[in-house]
Amino acid sequence: MKPVNQFLLWLLPWIPGTLSGLTTQAELRVMEGNSLIVPCLYEPQYASYVKYWCKGKTREFCTSLARTDDPITHSQSDNRVSIFDDPIQQVFTVTVKNLKEEDSGWYICCVELGGFWQADVCAFTYVTVISGMSVVNGRLSEEEGRSVTVQCLYSPRYRESEKMWCRSGDWSSCLVTGNEGTYDDASVAINDDRTGTLTITIKKLKRGDMGWYWCSAGQEKIPVHVQVLHRPSTATLSGNAAAVTVTTQAAANQSVTDVADPKPKTKDSWKSRIFTVESVTCASFILLVALAILASRMWKRKQFQKLRQTMGMKPTHMEDCGIVVVTSKKS
Repeated sequence: MKPVNQFLLWLLPWIPGTLSGLTTQAELRVMEGNSLIVPCLYEPQYASYVKYWCKGKTREFCTSLARTDDPITHSQSDNRVSIFDDPIQQVFTVTVKNLKEEDSGWYICCVELGGFWQADVCAFTYVTVISGMSVVNGRLSEEEGRSVTVQCLYSPRYRESEKMWCRSGDWSSCLVTGNEGTYDDASVAINDDRTGTLTITIKKLKRGDMGWYWCSAGQEKIPVHVQVLHRPSTATLSGNAAAVTVTTQAAANQSVTDVADPKPKTKDSWKSRIFTVESVTCASFILLVALAILASRMWKRKQFQKLRQTMGMKPTHMEDCGIVVVTSKKS
């Protein structure tokens, strides 16, 4: 193997993009003064190894902040950083308290393998500490008549500052928290917990409440959009319910009719019709035969009568029974 290839193979584990076996979130954002919790997940084979957390963009030049084999380090003298390893869940967790704006930057969570020819397994993340204000959800929507709640977060430097809730473009609409950090009327309630959260509740939303607002702490402000959705009226709901009831009743009546007077299947219907035609044809044929026989007898009777008149014969009383007895006259 060429020396260049050997060097590349030796260098490969030290390149951040090629490292594996450990994962964490690539980017984290947190408000100044709050705490940060970073989970670092590793593969089962690293359960017994030492884990550590350090600040920096490269492993060789990062500043160690916490190690699982040294719970008390110089960097933890203010108890801001702690690390906890859970081999069963295969994750170690780093917690950083009371973050400051200068805490922003690159961090690394690593599994220490302890060999010069074997690089530690690491995962990189970038932490952004936000100063000023932020909002939990900048776009909210709710139906008319209901309430909607907005949470605005602010930095510790603004704990004692005046907090306001205003409609965009209308300074006269601004509602200000008093000395108690609260404001409450029939339409809006505001509460400042004095630790970093400003909560605004808009009561009984109306169509006119839809639009842009902003919450403010000191010189900082953050925009919020509120959308009011149309709520179906009671009459409409009742009408829909009645329509459903009528449709259901009609379907039930149709079902009862079908059960009480079932229609014959197509095949059976044709069989019935064929049987009826055959019966009528047979009856007509029998009637025609009977009429022919009767006509033949009447014709023969008429011929006998003519013969009797010609020969001077007379019938006996048995003719009334349909039997004709012919006798000749004596000379």
